[in-house]
Amino acid sequence: MAGLCRAAEEALRQPDFTGSRPSNSGARPVLSIYADTSFVVSLYLADRYSAEAERRMGSRPRPWLTPLHRAEWAHAIQQHVFQGGLSLQKAKQIAAQFEQDRADGVWSEISLPEMAFEVCAELAWRHAARLGSRTLDALHVASALELKAEHFWTFDERQKKLARAAGLKTA
Repeated sequence: MAGLCRAAEEALRQPDFTGSRPSNSGARPVLSIYADTSFVVSLYLADRYSAEAERRMGSRPRPWLTPLHRAEWAHAIQQHVFQGGLSLQKAKQIAAQFEQDRADGVWSEISLPEMAFEVCAELAWRHAARLGSRTLDALHVASALELKAEHFWTFDERQKKLARAAGLKTA
């Protein structure tokens, strides 16, 4: 059964962390990382990728977080409830931890880039027929490109192929 990844919380939120929550004014973390929603979910629900997600977050890199992440994340958590792998009470606890991490500045929050949908369409024309990429996956890759991310973190192999084809560094 999926559960809250307590190790991730310890790795992410240290008492000496003094970073402030970024605004949408263009402030960027030192290392620009865009993580897709599968990565974010693995930090809060124990799965086969959680240990790797925790390891990557160990240095507190503050990946980008857009409204797209928040929407997909909420749906992913509620899908676990729907499928019976998570109680509603546990889902609420996980959501509270996510909100606390947002307030603590774990994520570099920003709006979806203005040109993300245009770039997403371009990615479809260039790569979708060959790679089978899906719209939301391509929208994440497009957002990473528009935000000038240095790294793209995902546990979705198809999305990883698209990110690489678009010129992003993947782990």
